[in-house]
Amino acid sequence: MSFMIKQVLSAIALLALLGVGYWWGYTQSQTAVATTATITTNGERKILYYRNPMGLPDTSPVPKKDPMGMDYLPVFDGEEAPSDQNIVTLSTEKVQKLGVRTETAELRELIRTVHAVATVQTDERKLYTVVTKFEGWIQRLYVNTTGQAVRKGDVLMDVYSPDLIAAQQEYLIAVRGLQSVADGDPDVRAAMQRLVTSALQKLRNWDVAETELRRLQQTSEVRQYLALRAQADGVVLEKKAIEGQRFMPGETLYQIADLSSVWMLADVFEQDLGMIHPGQLVTIRVDAYPDKVFNGEVAFIYPAVTPETRTAIVRIVLSNPDGLLKPAMYARAEFASFHSKNKVLTVPDSAVLDTGTRRVVLVSLGTGRYEPRTVKLGMHADGFAEVLGGLRVGEAVVVKANFLIDAESNFKSALNSFGHTAYYPVSGEQEIASSAAVLSASQVQYRGEGSIEAIDFAHATVTLAHGPIASLKWPAMTMDFRTLEPALLQSFKPGQKVIFEIAEESAGEFVIVRIQPADTFHDH
Repeated sequence: MSFMIKQVLSAIALLALLGVGYWWGYTQSQTAVATTATITTNGERKILYYRNPMGLPDTSPVPKKDPMGMDYLPVFDGEEAPSDQNIVTLSTEKVQKLGVRTETAELRELIRTVHAVATVQTDERKLYTVVTKFEGWIQRLYVNTTGQAVRKGDVLMDVYSPDLIAAQQEYLIAVRGLQSVADGDPDVRAAMQRLVTSALQKLRNWDVAETELRRLQQTSEVRQYLALRAQADGVVLEKKAIEGQRFMPGETLYQIADLSSVWMLADVFEQDLGMIHPGQLVTIRVDAYPDKVFNGEVAFIYPAVTPETRTAIVRIVLSNPDGLLKPAMYARAEFASFHSKNKVLTVPDSAVLDTGTRRVVLVSLGTGRYEPRTVKLGMHADGFAEVLGGLRVGEAVVVKANFLIDAESNFKSALNSFGHTAYYPVSGEQEIASSAAVLSASQVQYRGEGSIEAIDFAHATVTLAHGPIASLKWPAMTMDFRTLEPALLQSFKPGQKVIFEIAEESAGEFVIVRIQPADTFHDH
């Protein structure tokens, strides 16, 4: 009996041993299969796909490079997409409670209207004064009121001048001398002819009208009173001449201006000067004529800015055939400026969160998911901002409640790992930009080299064109940095090559903690 029991126990033990062996072998075979499935021929982990190195939602099944020449990064089996670390997720209830509203980034034609106050001025090219080059007395005034209109050739006054009488007599004597040597030596005749011409030219130099000179030639009579005539059309702006008055050479008797066209001098703020250019059409409105609109053209932008008002004068030329526009009259000028002939990518101004050193928008990914995206902005006009980088056409951005989302703690944590943005050139109507690689929030300092493009001492910021920063996996680019100590920038100037150290202060924003000229930089 005991023998049978032993046989049975032995059989059970054998079966148990075989079962354990089968289980162990099966487990090992499955592990080997799984390992084989996740390891390539050279022993590496299985690559699922390749992602954009700057965080763009763009993947590739094969290795390739982005437009900046950076290699796409492999994503291995089991890895989480780095871009998901920046996503802010809100429940549907919270989205409705916050009143979140989005609009798509669209291509549109930006038209910015620059407003400026202006004053009417006479056209300096059509302004002249009546002065005499000889001494005399005013015998009679024909134009004797300010504001009187005159035409070219109109008689302004009759004058008596001993100098004019003597000049007329000299001419007539020269003419008689020429006649007396008509049959004489040719050289003598030529000399006398020069005297005649010289005497006549003397009268012309004293601005005696050609009408008076022809009368003198025809009648050969000396006139005691000669007429002074207007040399151009215009309106008398100033009259100093009085009948019976004695005048001296160089004394101003009239100031006359042609007001058929006038200048409008507009005071344009310096931040708007970039929108103004010669040949630009301008709309003019004057309080005196509220129902009328005048159109002019920018002729010249004055080269100086007034320090007290921070404005520059822009000269506008416009016609004034009816004489409605009068010198010193106030007006309002409107400059309609088109950003470019082509449409540009824009977002509403309300979509932009300005941190001081960065401009951030919240891109809606759907189902309550939002991605903070750094954007580069250009011109602002009509409630919209031009987007130079960071967005694509058709992407939806939050335009309402974005500040409330900014207050969410999960958005703060996302910003802590959110870096700068790199920008690619525009291709057609599609603006291509990218989010930067995710950086850890720490106070570690990173060193870079570059050159200074611009310095804003008022805001203690500097624009650096720096080379690659390997420790941050940044490619070469041009970026704006704020300095930890404003005094650091005092001794620098644009174009200077520098070596600098930056640290991430908060919310993914890097500040310069040390900067020195490249030729004097020493490790500390």
